[in-house]
Amino acid sequence: MKKLVKNIKRFAIALAVVMVGNSCSDMLELSPTSEITVSGFWVSEDNANGALNGMYVRFRDEASSNMFFWGEARSETLSYGLQASEGRERYFENSLDPNFAGPTWLRLYTTIHDANLIIKYVPGIEFNQQSNKDRMLAQAYAMRAYLYFVMAKTWGGVPLVTEPTEGYDAETTFRPRSTVEEMFAQIKSDIDMSLSLFPDNNLGRGKAVWSKPAVNTMKGEVYLWTGKRLNGGNADITLALQALEEASTAPGLALLDDFDDVFRYDNKGNSEILFAVRYLDLESGANYANTLYIRDDEIPSGASPEVREKIGTGGGLNRMAPSEVIRNQFDERDSRREASFVEIFTQTEDGDPNYYGSVVLKYRGFVDPSGRRFIDDIVIYRYADLLLLKAEAKNALGQDPSDEINQVRQRAYGEHFDDFRFVNQSQAQNDEEILRERLFELAFEGKRWWDLLRFDKAFEKVPSLQDRPGDRYLELWPISLGTISLNSRIEQNPGYGN
Repeated sequence: MKKLVKNIKRFAIALAVVMVGNSCSDMLELSPTSEITVSGFWVSEDNANGALNGMYVRFRDEASSNMFFWGEARSETLSYGLQASEGRERYFENSLDPNFAGPTWLRLYTTIHDANLIIKYVPGIEFNQQSNKDRMLAQAYAMRAYLYFVMAKTWGGVPLVTEPTEGYDAETTFRPRSTVEEMFAQIKSDIDMSLSLFPDNNLGRGKAVWSKPAVNTMKGEVYLWTGKRLNGGNADITLALQALEEASTAPGLALLDDFDDVFRYDNKGNSEILFAVRYLDLESGANYANTLYIRDDEIPSGASPEVREKIGTGGGLNRMAPSEVIRNQFDERDSRREASFVEIFTQTEDGDPNYYGSVVLKYRGFVDPSGRRFIDDIVIYRYADLLLLKAEAKNALGQDPSDEINQVRQRAYGEHFDDFRFVNQSQAQNDEEILRERLFELAFEGKRWWDLLRFDKAFEKVPSLQDRPGDRYLELWPISLGTISLNSRIEQNPGYGN
């Protein structure tokens, strides 16, 4: 694999950070490199490729843990682990406040800054092939859309920055929050621009970069969100379904036969993946799974040989664990249960089973002489997710979602599928089944909290919210005091104080 090492430096102020980059011909590798000045940087296709890979580096930094916290940790899927939670209980207990507000949006803007630089400067660079330039710009627009989508779902309106910050100006550097409507207008515009620029419908290099099918999947999710939560109604949901149907036509896209194979370290970029954040040995740190696994010395002597074999070599710290709520909902015949988590039991003096703890198995990485390495790719979109988004859109439009749901269930239940075959019911019943199927299929992938909001079920499903129906402000996250102290024009979300 031929590696083109690039030298990059970005003039940084307020939102900007030092750029890093590296490219290769087949698989996206994201390695830091040395520095040059901005004035001499945006001159060649190689420079632009370095900038693009630098954008994915910053995105990986956020995906390593923060995307999981924003998208999953406040749902019903997690509870206390065997180790001290060190504040993480604030997520699933839904007790965040401005002093402990979780990850802030500040670092997301460094990736947005990278995208803004590409959008501004790449049009002026000569490329060997116009299609390569168009594909690069399409990825930058897609990244900006996705990150603003994450922020809109998490905090509502945030400062909307569509130009790179290359000099100090108080009016442009310290911006107030845009409205949610302004946010989604920009998100949809960026998605449309991205789709118009992609030269083909192929999946991206190693499935580790944005592609037209991945962006169409994002479009489907965005329009489902606005259709359900922002009064977009059937018009937006119709556009969501159209985008998801187009994404489904990507060459080579298919469900794997074995659910567990989707997440294996040695099976990156498999046929089910639309877009995943790439992790490679010696190149990236651990992802969030290292806070969901278990050390060898934490496995009790009374654990069964089968459980010990499934866990294998331990590692990480069990600071959060699968909740009783999710563990009790899986049927034993669902193959996703054993692939998603394992329960550890010991025995009482009377020989009765005694629950000890549980461990998330998704993204458990691999073992080398140094121990367990949590560097599986973090999946942003995969085909099973797309199918269930299609089912959701079809049901919202009064269509039968059976085909999409049953494709997912057939793999999950195998020889027991006939016992779990989905049959079309009322719209409300179908919604409940789709949301439940997404729980089983996508548990611990950073999706559940946002799913609950989209279906308007957070206060019904999350134990820490069930007695708080009047606290709807909790659907949004608080903005940290540190963020507000950096920009006095930022106003706190309602319900969290001044």
